[in-house]
Amino acid sequence: MTTEVATLRPEDWDEWYGKLDLAFGGVPEAAEERALWQDLIEVERCLAVRDGGEIVAGAGAFTFRMTVPGGAPVPTAGVTMVGVQPTHRRRGLLTAMMRRQLTDVREGGEPIAALTASEPEIYGRFGYGIATQNVFAEIDTARVRLRVPAGTEEVRLRLTGPADAREVCESVYARRVPTRPAMLERAPGWDRLPLLDPPADREGASPLLCVLAERAGEVTGYARYAVRPVWETSGPEGTVVLRDLEALDPATYAALWRFLFEIDLTSRLRVRNRPVDDPWLHLVSDVRRCQVGVRDSLHVRLVDLGAALSARTYSAPVDVVFDVADDFCPWNAGRWRLTGDAKGASCERVPAGEPADLRLSVRDLGAAYLGGVRLSALAGAGRVTELRPGALAEASAAFGTDVAPWLPHGF
Repeated sequence: MTTEVATLRPEDWDEWYGKLDLAFGGVPEAAEERALWQDLIEVERCLAVRDGGEIVAGAGAFTFRMTVPGGAPVPTAGVTMVGVQPTHRRRGLLTAMMRRQLTDVREGGEPIAALTASEPEIYGRFGYGIATQNVFAEIDTARVRLRVPAGTEEVRLRLTGPADAREVCESVYARRVPTRPAMLERAPGWDRLPLLDPPADREGASPLLCVLAERAGEVTGYARYAVRPVWETSGPEGTVVLRDLEALDPATYAALWRFLFEIDLTSRLRVRNRPVDDPWLHLVSDVRRCQVGVRDSLHVRLVDLGAALSARTYSAPVDVVFDVADDFCPWNAGRWRLTGDAKGASCERVPAGEPADLRLSVRDLGAAYLGGVRLSALAGAGRVTELRPGALAEASAAFGTDVAPWLPHGF
């Protein structure tokens, strides 16, 4: 068997994607889902490994622009569709694909790579750090109440078809993207992803529904959701399943959440993916009855360390020298001086003899990059070493952000 990693040929898409299905359990996706990914995938960024002519491993990447602290959109490789056939595990195929992919990303001028992992422990050895988390919840809307802000009553709500509202919802989403790190600009075609609604994936719920919020004649928010009817002997106990929600102001936000809480014949609201600092957590009367959980989301890899750290801004003035370990991408290894503040930053390599202030791995720098993980917390876990007294507090404060990073949808 050869372990040569090659670019996928367009005519081999069906085989490549079919092998991905097998790697993830063998359950084929719905035809409309498969068709969407075939339209969105960039074949020239897909990799394949063959054994005797048969594809046995593959990986892909999307071309994104991701918001970083300070609001700038930064070119980012969205690593996706990574799989190795169960017959070819432990042969170094994943390592070979990751090495080729990160080299290609660097040569293509993208300073960051990012992914969502099927298993969190897989990608740390390739320098990816867990940079964002999301909140999930199961809210007892029969017992939990909302305290809404002034102006909520001024918001007008109207139901519409999700497809009919696609353009106006995307306009709201686009206005939200610069306000939160880790959000992705949606290129043409990606507006179809939130509308994907295969019947086989509904688990007894209705087709996708959409409600728009308006203030002074302008659409200021939306929620896309479904309703799963449940009838008990004591009465209706349905569940509202929230797909996504965006709002441009607090009153609109509260009006949409109140709408979801008060849908007839339901007593629960299932929330699948929200930011860890989502305001609804401060609107509810009893957070204990919301069954809140947190899980990892976006894993970030700094591919061009200097360019990545220069692309964001910093919450407090910072001037530190990092001693960075990066065995997988050795061009990042060594000492880097970061200077910056809320207006901008620069990060340049310094001579090996210059004293370092902090020692850490590129994985941990990636975890802290978007501001959702404190360098001080990583130091408490023994993953960051302070070499100059005061440097840890300085850098940790500078990397932090007022708004938690959040990935609104997978890829």
